[in-house]
Amino acid sequence: MSFKIGTSGVHMGPGGALDRFGGHAADGVFFNKNVVLRMLSFLLPYRGKMALAFLLMLVSTGMVLLTPYLMKITIDQYITTRNEQGLALVAGLTAAAFLGLYFSSAGQRYLLTWVGQRVLTNLRSTLFEHLQRLSLGYHDTHFVGVTVSRVINDVAVINDLLSQGLIALISDVLVLAGIITVMVSMNWRLALLTFTAIPVMILATYLFSLRARSAFRETRSRIAALVGDLAEDISGMRVIQAFAQEKTSQQRFERVNEANRDAHINAMSLSFIFLPVIELISMMATAIVLWFGGRWVIQGDETVTLGVMVAFLAYATRFFQPIQELSRLYTTMQSAMAGGEQVLALLDTPPAVQDAPGAQEMPPIRGDITFEDVTFAYRPDREPVLHNINLQIKAGQTVALVGPTGAGKTSIANLIARFYDVSGGAVRIDGIDVRSVTQQSLRRQMGLVSQDSFLFAGTIADNIRFGRLDASQAEVEQAARLANAHEFILRQPDGYQTQIQESAVNLSAGQRQLICIARAVLANPRILILDEATANIDPMNEILIQDALRRFLHGRTAIVVAHRLSTIRDADLICVISDGKIVEQGSHSSLLAQGGLYAALSARQFVDASQ
Repeated sequence: MSFKIGTSGVHMGPGGALDRFGGHAADGVFFNKNVVLRMLSFLLPYRGKMALAFLLMLVSTGMVLLTPYLMKITIDQYITTRNEQGLALVAGLTAAAFLGLYFSSAGQRYLLTWVGQRVLTNLRSTLFEHLQRLSLGYHDTHFVGVTVSRVINDVAVINDLLSQGLIALISDVLVLAGIITVMVSMNWRLALLTFTAIPVMILATYLFSLRARSAFRETRSRIAALVGDLAEDISGMRVIQAFAQEKTSQQRFERVNEANRDAHINAMSLSFIFLPVIELISMMATAIVLWFGGRWVIQGDETVTLGVMVAFLAYATRFFQPIQELSRLYTTMQSAMAGGEQVLALLDTPPAVQDAPGAQEMPPIRGDITFEDVTFAYRPDREPVLHNINLQIKAGQTVALVGPTGAGKTSIANLIARFYDVSGGAVRIDGIDVRSVTQQSLRRQMGLVSQDSFLFAGTIADNIRFGRLDASQAEVEQAARLANAHEFILRQPDGYQTQIQESAVNLSAGQRQLICIARAVLANPRILILDEATANIDPMNEILIQDALRRFLHGRTAIVVAHRLSTIRDADLICVISDGKIVEQGSHSSLLAQGGLYAALSARQFVDASQ
């Protein structure tokens, strides 16, 4: 049995095929013009450096073309005539050419590396910025590891093409064109013999491309799957060990790992077959030139001197080098095209929740919240989870949402913060439709404390200050006191400067939640959403949290999602949600008197607690 830890869900690929890892294997062309043009925009800020690298490339190309010709002059004009003075001159020129080749090549590589690292950084920053704009619906349906693979692995192969591949492509083409020109001008017969290999190379490249397109797309999909599986298993290690499922997890990971291995072996096998074939063809062409050219020299053909023969063999070798480089560049381009398609698909994914054109800043919130005939579905093709919700919450009220699991309580809270947009109706705050204001101005005046008390890497003080980054240390400590977190923080090894370990394993669930409440206190929101904030807390910490919340909620509008009814008895209004509808609402005592669903839930919890 195969299972996955988490609730990430699946993603429908662009072609409509269900793809668990966010990719697709649709066929495409070898050269995707859209991918290249879009990615070239990341090179524009560095066009000066790229232009200089291009000039250095021209210099190195000239040196590559010059040195064999100097060998011809040396042999035909100075060695055969025993002219030592001329020999010394050409030897000096040859040395200067090699020095020019060294410095121009070194400068070109430095500039390309300099540009490449900055393009890499900028592209990843752009992706992360876009990921932060994407709505929660996207992150709820995509594996974290796959997204990480897009930002790390796919961007890396794109960078290889942008910063290194384009200059290499131009350089190889120029060298090839220059060598062809020189060879034809020196001896057209030997040139034609050399060119006999070109049709065979074209055929080999075509046959390789037929298999390479799908093979390199498969490698991008498989590495994303591997990273996604690894990230999820590491995150769920506690569950794996708790249920002694290490062997099952190992077997599942090995299947994914082996699929990744096989995909890369398949792609690399094509390259390892293709490149030696190109080398073999080039050696055969060189042998043909050597045979016929050598015979013409022996026979005393005036158009083929010993110097011409030596230079021609040097040019023939260099003639096939750029072809081989272009062949290697082809594999890089295949991988970059596959990675580029995935990166562009991510960049082109529009946020489901966007600011309306001309959206205004949300004015200071009083805290009145109104639901007007609200219907909501997480996806247009799915059944709504909320049906015709009408609810009036007055500023300063504490409103509890209770009901069975999956009834729609958290969905109501999410719509207030506009993590999602309603499918029908409207959510208004102080009479203003939340869709008419900017998301930032709305959420800056809200606070959220969820069941999953997430803390970032950094110190305890850093995590509290996340609620308001410009807060002083005194303000951080005051927020911690209001949240009943100050005392336990002082008991930590470094107090407020104690580093939060990964997954905050050095803090208890209750302590993590108190820090999250302190973060919300520091933000000083007018509306606070508490989504099962005390669900997994021990009784001692629950008392501290409840006491902190009573003080903090005074004068604020609070939406409390709760399963334990004992935590919301003092709420101003309790709404009972069932099947996406508000079926009951009132105070704790009035709802008990009605003898409906709330009374049944309360009685059930009382029985469970007494057993």
